[in-house]
Amino acid sequence: MENEDVNKEQGENQSGFIQMKKFHFVMLLFFVVFLSAGITTFALAFGDEKAVPVIKERKEFEKLYTAFDTIKENYYKDVDENKLVNGAINGMVESLDDPYSDYMNEDEAASFHQSISSSFEGIGAEIQEREGFIVVVSPLKGSPAEKAGIKPEDKILAVDGKSIQGMSSTEAVMLIRGKKGTKVELTIQRPGQTEPIKITVVRDTIPLETVHGEMIDESIAKVQITSFSENTSKELVDVLNDLQKQGMKGIVLDLRQNPGGLLDQAIKISSLFVPEGKVLFKIEDRDGNIEEMKSSNKNSSNIPLVVVIDKGSASASEIFAAAVSESAGVPLVGEKSFGKGTVQRPQDFDDGSTLKFTTEKWLTPKENWIHEKGIKPDYEVALPDYSTLTLINPEEEFKLSSTSAQIKSAQGMLKALGYDPGREDGFFDEKTESALKAFQKAENLEPNGVLKGETTLKLMEKLRELINQNDTQIQKAVELLKQQLNS
Repeated sequence: MENEDVNKEQGENQSGFIQMKKFHFVMLLFFVVFLSAGITTFALAFGDEKAVPVIKERKEFEKLYTAFDTIKENYYKDVDENKLVNGAINGMVESLDDPYSDYMNEDEAASFHQSISSSFEGIGAEIQEREGFIVVVSPLKGSPAEKAGIKPEDKILAVDGKSIQGMSSTEAVMLIRGKKGTKVELTIQRPGQTEPIKITVVRDTIPLETVHGEMIDESIAKVQITSFSENTSKELVDVLNDLQKQGMKGIVLDLRQNPGGLLDQAIKISSLFVPEGKVLFKIEDRDGNIEEMKSSNKNSSNIPLVVVIDKGSASASEIFAAAVSESAGVPLVGEKSFGKGTVQRPQDFDDGSTLKFTTEKWLTPKENWIHEKGIKPDYEVALPDYSTLTLINPEEEFKLSSTSAQIKSAQGMLKALGYDPGREDGFFDEKTESALKAFQKAENLEPNGVLKGETTLKLMEKLRELINQNDTQIQKAVELLKQQLNS
């Protein structure tokens, strides 16, 4: 507008000159704008300052943004924006209705990564959220959870008196874990039991070792893998080399109570026993595309093998069991496995939080999907009935005239150990007291006929020893190996 006023004040005779000046001015202005744009683009592309991203509007998030702003501006107290964002992500994950997908904040993510990479302090049990409940998949071998008698399929109702119903598995883990030497009280609902029971577990350092081996006789070794962690394949090779020096000719591989773990370890360990080029398992994405994972080990073992599984064998341990069964003809013994046929992958965020979510199905070499069905062994063998007896809380006292489901369990233990309680209905009568006194005397305990503390712990310890001595599943595996070795 200012240029137009100047033109009017100069005469008609200057119009051409002014038009030339206007042209030069416009060209100069265009050049300056162009140069500025170029410098800005160069600075944003190569400089330290990053461009502010332009967020493309997405209609599906309008409601989410409105809810966030409404709560932030109108809630009666100040709110933590991070908590609102974390809650929104949690809500998205929970809407998947997938117990294996989970969003973990910074602390929860650190605990998750620690559990699969190194030792940690806790009770040593694999858990999952199922229909609003926290359920034990499997206690780890030698862990405080196993020693306290926690079993697969136990529902944890409360931790230190606080209900955990409705919590995610990650939230529950944060409550259950703690420093070595501290106690945590778990309220357990066991299948087949009407009354919940309380178990006090002393937390400890959960050891790094995931492979345990021993010679059963002069030619057969028993090897147990408790989980598929960071160093499991290396541990297994070391154990097998040592057992081979001791004369190992056949292997019983025990995967009972193994909750799984890292997929890469399942691949490495399966390849030790499946010939090169044979399929270990298959991955199927949501579009139905299937990718085969094959053994790449040119020196796979030809030592006779039998694998033992049970309902606590899950995930990576099922991948291994299916791989050796369908691609190497290895017999499976025991009980039907847990049934987890999906693969999860983590997405780590810059703040240390992690989104762990299901990305694919995995299929057996013959394209069976074992999810929620499990793997049925070739030889179904149950453990003795007394192996399923429920645990007893050593901090509770039971004596003459008491009635409890835990007394019923104690009566079953006494009978299995050769001390006849006369009844197994949970009523503590004179004959039960007499049987308990006989047990206490035999174990050099005060024969007071009261079930508590050291007596309770010793009773459960002797039962575990009896189960190990009469392990019908391992016995069947050894029988099959001997047939192979003698054929």
